[in-house]
Amino acid sequence: MKVEEKEHIMTEPKTIPEINKKALIEARNVNVFYGHFQALKDINISMNKNSVTAFIGPSGCGKSTFLRCFNRMNDYIDGYSIKGEIVIDQKKINWKNVVIEELRKEVGMVFQKPNPFPKTIFENVAYGLKIQGIKDKSFIEERVIKSIKDVALWDEVKDDLKKSALALSGGQQQRLCIARTLAVEPKIVLMDEPTSALDPISTASIEELMFELKQKYTIVIVTHNMQQAARISDKTAFFYMGEIIEYDDTKIIFTNPKQEKTQNYITGRFG
Repeated sequence: MKVEEKEHIMTEPKTIPEINKKALIEARNVNVFYGHFQALKDINISMNKNSVTAFIGPSGCGKSTFLRCFNRMNDYIDGYSIKGEIVIDQKKINWKNVVIEELRKEVGMVFQKPNPFPKTIFENVAYGLKIQGIKDKSFIEERVIKSIKDVALWDEVKDDLKKSALALSGGQQQRLCIARTLAVEPKIVLMDEPTSALDPISTASIEELMFELKQKYTIVIVTHNMQQAARISDKTAFFYMGEIIEYDDTKIIFTNPKQEKTQNYITGRFG
């Protein structure tokens, strides 16, 4: 599915500083609007390869909006516009000449609720490969098996890959959706509250998985669960009313934050 060219895809400004070549993901002077409402204000942040970055903050503070900037999912929302630059692997991704399909091969996404297709387990994981036009059956099978193993689901489903994905438990479905994302070998995996609909055991399983995945991928996660952010992330950004109030090593954010608003949020005084 192609994104129509819209007015909100900006022409390149000349006032933004040089790209940080050490960062895999970088936002520079990013401002996002839905009509006249400003959802994000002057966001500047960089994220390194093979790391887990958590976005925390109250509901409606801009976390998910910012996450969706990285794979251009906001483009489908009426009234959306963006100023500034989003840079991934030293490429500016919010301009007209960007091929959205190519971007989404590099930047996969896992949503809040598991969303398997009404297909078999195998077909779910193979879906992205087939959309890319890959027809080599042995290659597809090899990649599907590898992806299922990478999400620690293989032992549970290996005897029945023709089973409907909808018959799996919620936690299994979410791991399957992660496998589907990994099958096309993205560089970045975006996760928008991936465990909020899961039970504690399934949540722990997904968290353990993130530790493994960051050896190969760069993960950015939105979570309302501060304990989860503290457990799994290397760096944490605290969002409040469309701004990043503080961004630092996770240990510092949760033990010695520099900003009073951050301290108040993580101690439960508001949010």
